[in-house]
Amino acid sequence: MRVLKCILAGIMTFLLTAITAIGVFAATEDTGFSDVDANAWYADAVIYCRDNGLMSGTSSTAFSPDAFVTRDMLAAIFYRMAGSPAVTGTDNFTDTLDGAWYANAVKWAAEKGIIDGYGNNIFGVGDAVTKEQMLTILWRYAGSPEVDTEKNFADESDISSWANAAVDWADSQNYMPDTENNYFHPKENATRAEVAFIFMKYLSEGKTAEQVPDDESEQKTNVLIAYFSCTGNTEAVAKQLNTILEADVYEIIPEIPYTDADLNYGDDASRTSMEMNDPSARPAISGSVENMEEYDIIFLGYPIWWGQAPKIMNTFVESYDFNGKTIIPFCTSGSSSIGSSADALHDLTEGAAWLDGQRFSTSTTESDLREWVNGLEVGLEIVK
Repeated sequence: MRVLKCILAGIMTFLLTAITAIGVFAATEDTGFSDVDANAWYADAVIYCRDNGLMSGTSSTAFSPDAFVTRDMLAAIFYRMAGSPAVTGTDNFTDTLDGAWYANAVKWAAEKGIIDGYGNNIFGVGDAVTKEQMLTILWRYAGSPEVDTEKNFADESDISSWANAAVDWADSQNYMPDTENNYFHPKENATRAEVAFIFMKYLSEGKTAEQVPDDESEQKTNVLIAYFSCTGNTEAVAKQLNTILEADVYEIIPEIPYTDADLNYGDDASRTSMEMNDPSARPAISGSVENMEEYDIIFLGYPIWWGQAPKIMNTFVESYDFNGKTIIPFCTSGSSSIGSSADALHDLTEGAAWLDGQRFSTSTTESDLREWVNGLEVGLEIVK
C-alpha cells in the first residue's frame, strides 16, 4: 500500500508539473513571453516591437509589461528605430558606463537632441520616464507638429504646460492607450506595455523602423535666448550669442521702463535700490514668450545689480514652467562675477537643470562666446 501511494503521488506530481508547463508554454507560444497574455490590450504592441527590433524581453521568456521605462531604455528604442547607426567615441556623462548596453544609444540620442542630459554632465541612467515626458520626447522627435484639436482629460490640470501640445498631438493621432474614466495620469511613470503601444501606433502610421528619418534638422534642439538689458551691455552679448546659435530671442522688457534716476545705485530711494532691498519685489513685464513649452534650452541673460540678478528676472522665471528644461545663465558686469545670482533664480524653477553660468564684460568677443558655448556640451548646433 505504501508503495502504491508513492506511485500515485509521483503520478500526481508529474501531472501537475505537466499541466503547469503546458500553461506557460501556451502563453509563450502565443506572444513569445510568458507574462504577456495573447488577449492583453498590449499584446499586439509587444509582438510588433519585438519583431521590429525595438524592444526585447527582460529575459528569454518575460517582457515585464508593468515595469517602468527608464531614460536609457527610451534612448535605446529611438536608437534602434533609427537603424542603430554607427557611433564613435564616448559620451561626456558621468553616470554612464562605457561599453554598457545603452552606451551607443545614449550618446546618439544626446547628440541628436532627442534625450538630453539633466545638466552638469548627468544623463539620468535608471531614472523612470513619466507619461507626459515620454509623449513630449516623441512629439519633439516628430518635429513638434501643431494640433488643431485638443481633448480635456479629467486630470487636465495635472499636465505640465510644456507637455500640453505633445499630449494633445498624441491623443489626436490615437497613439495613446485607452484611459480609464478619462484620467491620463501624466506624472505616473510610463510602463513598458504603454511605451510599446505608443511606438507601435506611431510607426504604423505609414512609417517603418527603416523609414524613420535620421535627419539632424528634424532633431534640432529648440533654443531660446531670453535677456534683460538696461544699458545695452547684456543685449550686445545676447545678439552675439544669437549669431553663434541662430536661436529664438526674447527681450524681457519692463512695463515701466527704468530711467537714469531709477538706475542711480548711490541713491537708497531710487527704484532699483528699493527693488533689490525688497525680497517680494516683482517688476511687471510687458509681453510674454509664446510657446515656452517648445524650448529645450534657455540662455538667461541679465546685468548684475548689487551682486544679484535684477528682480525682474524673478518675475520672468516665475511666469513659466521650466520642468525638464536646461537653463544656462549669463550676466554682464564691469567687475562683479556671476556669483550666487543664478542660485536665487534656480530656487524658483522646480525641475529645471541649471548649468554653471558665465560673466561677460563689454570687451567680450564672439570668439570668447564660441569658446564658452563649445564647452557646454549640451548638443547645441553652432553656426560656423
